[in-house]
Amino acid sequence: MSLLKNCKITRVAASAVAAQTDVTGSILDMAGFEGVMFIALTGDVTDTSALALKAEQNPLNQAGGMAELVGSASFAAGATSADSKALVLDVHKPRERYVRAVLERGTANAVVDGIIAIQYMPWSAPTTQDASVIASALINDPSEV
Repeated sequence: MSLLKNCKITRVAASAVAAQTDVTGSILDMAGFEGVMFIALTGDVTDTSALALKAEQNPLNQAGGMAELVGSASFAAGATSADSKALVLDVHKPRERYVRAVLERGTANAVVDGIIAIQYMPWSAPTTQDASVIASALINDPSEV
């Protein structure tokens, strides 16, 4: 069983410069998947910055009406404790068809390197990767060069 063939990887948010504004990911259609793991990648994060990776859902494919889900991956940064790190939030069995990630940034500036979504437990496999994945490969039982 290959993880690559049994999940769908999508870049849902591009990098964002140092700021204290939220970074909102694109909306994912969860039809055919049991869950999604969001991974927010940080860059240079200022001391005291408050970060919270959250998820929202909606029965419709639209930003209006998105409802925040209970729970988040949160972190209050120290001097360099959040630089070039990741926040991970796993949403298993969302109740609505459409979901998106929101990375809240507050108190002090934080650079974001992007947000990746990994939809997992597909109803049928192999999956097709999103257009944001420009190359992928499976190496099975590899020999050395």
